[in-house]
Amino acid sequence: MREGFSRVKDSPRKGIGMEKRELQHYKKVLLKKREELLESIRRNPFTEDGLDARKGDLADLSDRNSNNVISMHLKETETKLLRAIDEALLRLEKREYGICTECGKKISKARLEAVPWTRLCISCKEKQYK
Repeated sequence: MREGFSRVKDSPRKGIGMEKRELQHYKKVLLKKREELLESIRRNPFTEDGLDARKGDLADLSDRNSNNVISMHLKETETKLLRAIDEALLRLEKREYGICTECGKKISKARLEAVPWTRLCISCKEKQYK
């Protein structure tokens, strides 16, 4: 079998260029971030329960409403990030981690360190913004 090719499929996209210890490093980073997000999602600093949420003047009610809207947007963002992390962990298990899902090229280590859940290399990500 040629080096850099997977036993599962003879595809250059599978498992290229990443050593086992690198994969373990990224798995550890992803799992840590995942746990942080789950903890953040579990606690909601803006949630008001019961009748206390109705107490106060209009300014208090407005503040609570604004905080709840912010909290809701934050949870949506955290949920999307959690999904991206889960997808990255799945790619890691399939030995497809670190490979751009758009062009099939290797994602740079610098990009993976900055955004370990990324699925795109910097070139493909930049194309999305054009």
